[in-house]
Amino acid sequence: MPKTAAKTKKARKQIFAVVGSDESEVKRNAAALAEQLAAPDMGDFGTEIIDGCADNADQAASRIRSAMEALQTLPFMGGSKLVWLKNANCLGDSVISRPAVVQTALEDLCELISTDLADGITFLISATEVDKRRSFYKALGKCAELQVFDRLDSTRSGWEEEATEMVRQRASQRELEFDDEALELFVLLTGGDTRQIDNELEKIGLFLGSKRQVNAEVVRELVPLSRAGVIFDLGNALARRELERALILIRRLLDQGETAIGILLVAILPTVRNLLLAKDLMERHRLSRPSVPFTFISALNRLPQSATQHLPRKKDGTINGYALGIAAQHVHRFETGRLVDSMETCLQANLRLVTTQLDHELVLTEIVVKLLAENGENP
Repeated sequence: MPKTAAKTKKARKQIFAVVGSDESEVKRNAAALAEQLAAPDMGDFGTEIIDGCADNADQAASRIRSAMEALQTLPFMGGSKLVWLKNANCLGDSVISRPAVVQTALEDLCELISTDLADGITFLISATEVDKRRSFYKALGKCAELQVFDRLDSTRSGWEEEATEMVRQRASQRELEFDDEALELFVLLTGGDTRQIDNELEKIGLFLGSKRQVNAEVVRELVPLSRAGVIFDLGNALARRELERALILIRRLLDQGETAIGILLVAILPTVRNLLLAKDLMERHRLSRPSVPFTFISALNRLPQSATQHLPRKKDGTINGYALGIAAQHVHRFETGRLVDSMETCLQANLRLVTTQLDHELVLTEIVVKLLAENGENP
């Protein structure tokens, strides 16, 4: 959801800004706002668009000056006028925006929009490269109705929950209903990128026709399966004890050029470790099996720090709760002894992969079979 700040009555009427790192959302919302602001009485002469995407600093400064001239020019034959500085790329921290000629032009524009614009003139600026530390951005926050659309940062904790809710909302608008596994896979494959989310939902909707239920097979068939997607799918297959699918995905990763040691350390070992950690947490602290990963994350957050200090962390230092939540959903399929043995098997496989000439696919297959083969233990 965008962050919107409406500071004054004049800001709501005359000055608008749509900015943020999510290029698709910025362009879509800016275009919709421009259409809304372009009142019927404006006609063809009532909207003046200045292309703010410049190739160099001098050109950027010239585009800013053009916007200022438009703001200082009265509407044709009275009435009202919209001035739109569109797709400005001079608000970030780049070689185009740093030179003094650009900063001076921005200061002059800031002074202009901070004072009273002529009656009937409305100003809209849209930009995807924005340095929020600069004075011009801070001025927009004071004098403009500001909408900020930033991309989800998939390196930060909790991005999956935000992306899941976003996908749910956009799918609902298209009357698409995802089952849990399909939703998890779709979120990971699209990574919170709104443009890709919309494109893939449109594709799925066209493929399904009148049928609107989306399962994991539909997502696998239609959404491009990136390396991260295959690794995630492999982890899911291991957690669900889907032996055949796990072996197919290992073969796919090897065919894509992934090394066996990489598959072991990035997909297989983390899955086994998360299953074992989730099993221990659930037994030690009497945590219930979650229906969705986020329920388990909430349960982890309620535990004392001493109970979670050994858990794997993300780059920002927070617990990788989403992966543990997925493990907690499926760990009932495994006994603790099986998981402990599998950790030992992963260690031995690591040594064999780096010290012997054994067939790498055979080594990985052996690990997966030992972990997933049915022997009457909680199948």
